[in-house]
Amino acid sequence: MRTGSEPTTARSALRMRLWLSLWGLAWAVFGTAAFAVVGRPGWAAACGVLWLVITVDVVIVVRHLRQGPHYQPGRDVPPYRPPERRPW
Repeated sequence: MRTGSEPTTARSALRMRLWLSLWGLAWAVFGTAAFAVVGRPGWAAACGVLWLVITVDVVIVVRHLRQGPHYQPGRDVPPYRPPERRPW
């Protein structure tokens, strides 16, 4: 049910996003090194750009996690305001 307050009560799975970013970072580093070794500079550059983008994403996610409940409310905070009970 939409209440109109979704932008203020939205949640993000930041920890999952962090682990997926770290997984992607490992593959981007491996891809950059592997393509550089086999002599594919175009693919190595593409992996290097991806490496940079993922690194920026990891920094942003870690920053949001450290800012606390403002960006990552605890499990006791409901994701939306409960609907009002209307007598029928």
